[in-house]
Amino acid sequence: MSITALRRLSTTLYHLSPFKTLGIMAGKSEYSTRQIGAANTLEHRVYLEKDGKVISPFHDIPLFADESKNILNMIVEVPRWTNAKMEISKEEGFNPIKQDIKKGKLRYVRNCFPHHGYLWNYGAFPQTWEDPNAKHPETGANGDDDPLDVCEIGEAVGYTGQVKQVKVLGIMALLDEGETDWKVLVVDVNDPLAPRLNDIEDVERHLPGLIRATNEWFRIYKIPDGKPENVFAFSGEAKSKKYAVEIILECHEAWKKLITGETNPGGISLHNTQVKGSRGLVSTSDAAYTSIPADSRKPPAPIDPSISKSFFISSASM
Repeated sequence: MSITALRRLSTTLYHLSPFKTLGIMAGKSEYSTRQIGAANTLEHRVYLEKDGKVISPFHDIPLFADESKNILNMIVEVPRWTNAKMEISKEEGFNPIKQDIKKGKLRYVRNCFPHHGYLWNYGAFPQTWEDPNAKHPETGANGDDDPLDVCEIGEAVGYTGQVKQVKVLGIMALLDEGETDWKVLVVDVNDPLAPRLNDIEDVERHLPGLIRATNEWFRIYKIPDGKPENVFAFSGEAKSKKYAVEIILECHEAWKKLITGETNPGGISLHNTQVKGSRGLVSTSDAAYTSIPADSRKPPAPIDPSISKSFFISSASM
């Protein structure tokens, strides 16, 4: 699909009337989790299942929960207020969620006062990919090779592996170590405020200070680890829903090229059970599927108390 066609489609989606029956998706989710080992350990994995069968949260779950109403699915990787840096594993078969590792150690985000952990339910859109070979004309930087990041701002605290139905509100463009790292702001369609949140200006109206706090959080969260402040494109401005939908559709098109083999996947696993015509399609009888471990969940391992420490950032430009 051409960029012109994407812009036309994004405009159409943007002008659709708001979702008026938000509660219809509040029932039991069709997705569940298969958990391996204990949280806060190197071995811990969270696989997603549908009807008792493992699927890929990257490839198998559709981007749209209801395309006619512009309602999207998002995968919760990190619940609000927690510190463990959980993420979809691009390299492992069926892309389980695991905790990021650096130099053999589990990664946690630090508490930069007055923030504690992540401010939102943080996760990703399925069937999206920020192509590292493509430079965005307005940010001047290539994609970060990940699914599109999502910050869900509703009041309910999610759980790792949860699939939420959300509506898009806006987007920010973090420039993380020279790469474009989009952050899409969304709200769960079942949130009490969802009927009143339809674009980025509504966020400031009903949740004053949240956009500023989001900008600050992303700017300073790496400082306790000895890194400089992050920077944003557009001087940190949060762009509109219309702009966000355009970026989402571009990343969805990039994913389509990835899953069909039109783009070289590099080290990304394309294993899936649902995407017909895709390069990584496997059956449940294939070794790649039957080798997935059975559920072996255990109580969470203790976290080093130092993770609860607060850092007071005096060098950040508030």
